[in-house]
Amino acid sequence: MTIIVTGAAGFIGSNLVKGLNARGENHIVAVDNLHRADKFHNLVDCEIRDYLDKDDFLSRFERGEFGRVRAVFHLGACTDTMEQDGRYLMENNYRYSKTLMELCLAQDTQFIYASSAAVYGESHSFREAREYERPLSVYGYSKFLFDQAVRDKLDGALSQVVGLRYFNVYGPGEAHKARMASIVCQQFEQFRAEGTVKLFGEHGGHGPGCQSHDFVSIDDVVKVNLFFLDHPRRSGIFNVGSGHARSFNDVACVVVNTLRAADDKPPLALEELVQEGLLEYLRFPDALRGRYQSFTQSDSSRLREAGYTAPFVAMEEGVARYCQWLLERGQ
Repeated sequence: MTIIVTGAAGFIGSNLVKGLNARGENHIVAVDNLHRADKFHNLVDCEIRDYLDKDDFLSRFERGEFGRVRAVFHLGACTDTMEQDGRYLMENNYRYSKTLMELCLAQDTQFIYASSAAVYGESHSFREAREYERPLSVYGYSKFLFDQAVRDKLDGALSQVVGLRYFNVYGPGEAHKARMASIVCQQFEQFRAEGTVKLFGEHGGHGPGCQSHDFVSIDDVVKVNLFFLDHPRRSGIFNVGSGHARSFNDVACVVVNTLRAADDKPPLALEELVQEGLLEYLRFPDALRGRYQSFTQSDSSRLREAGYTAPFVAMEEGVARYCQWLLERGQ
């Protein structure tokens, strides 16, 4: 049967297609918007049956042109957390998603979609419950609103509906995201270009470089998606994160020391990196004040209760492996 992946040329989408291919799943319809054509590179190593533009897909799916569809992985969205065109975000992240969910429910098709930890905003409790959801940006609101639409359908849904709230995902295939790429990717590129990593200074009670996020490897994200594909009777909204917040300082130490090791240089402690000018702190940007999450940490209880038992890759291991992957490709 056919599997459809929207956002297939994107970061998570292309890695998911590779994960499906590794299991022998090649009857895949890739859906995306290649207005930014450089994303096509992410699909070069993928085996797909067909490619469709997102604007053509919904009507063809509604007409049943793909035959029996086992599952739709809906990863297509505007992922720019700084996007200020609310109409554009609501059309792409809310209205399009709502239409696609209705079509999947009507066709008894598994529907697994990307939500976001941005729905939590400045909350200090990251549990999948309405009282903890306080988005700071219109991007976060667009994801939040669709999650509410999903909750309205869950009790009566006869087929699977799963929302996965991704925390800070990093790994191969994200270079096209530019300023929206992970902190890991940005630090790697900055150090290679400038010989230093620049982090946010003190803000909101967090010291220089002490803003902390839950960093999760793309490998774990793919595993969680495939878990729900294999368990079609399990529905709901679930966090996808390691459950451990790590500071930007921690990540920078791993990135810089991995690059130093590649040059046969010894590792340095945080204080030494700062003293040698390899790590600098900048004034917190005014544009982010009031709309930035300084702390995120997944509560993985619901995911574990759903039966997902695999451990998450530790930040040190995952970030070092990713940096080595980037080095091997001359990036």
